[in-house]
Amino acid sequence: MKRIPKQEYTAEFKEQAVKRAQEVGVGVAARELGLVAQTLRNWVKAAGAGQLSGAGAKPVTAEQMEISRLRAENARLKMHVDLLKKATAYFAKDAL
Repeated sequence: MKRIPKQEYTAEFKEQAVKRAQEVGVGVAARELGLVAQTLRNWVKAAGAGQLSGAGAKPVTAEQMEISRLRAENARLKMHVDLLKKATAYFAKDAL
């Protein structure tokens, strides 16, 4: 599996992610936003302690959050396609 480069998130994005996690749960919110669940759990814990900070002061719009989610979904789907290609090649060898 490919290693994803470390990303920096704004304070506003983190706050919105924490709010979403409190609404629907950490696992669901992490999948929606394309985050690792443990990262979101850490943010929720930090927000509870009042120590949630971001990489910059640039506000994140709803469109930017959607783009982030779609990029994560696109990467996940590409990984599935690669797996299916490998499986197809494997089973094609067995059929001969």
